[in-house]
Amino acid sequence: MEMNFEHILLFKTTIKTEADKHFIAGVMQARQIEQWTVDLQDIDCVLRIVSPTLQTTEVIAFISENGYLCEVLT
Repeated sequence: MEMNFEHILLFKTTIKTEADKHFIAGVMQARQIEQWTVDLQDIDCVLRIVSPTLQTTEVIAFISENGYLCEVLT
């Protein structure tokens, strides 16, 4: 299967711990987002989402609504 890189969204976050990641897992599940990861070892705590439908503004909004800082990784 070919990967469409336009569907990969990358964000710098304040999701820093396993507990944070577990909490966000519930948020992702509620939004039916199945392909995502958070790199807790990276200084930017990078959130990676694969989705053909989500927009960056949507992700920033729902992550921020749950108490974490989130911005597009540049």
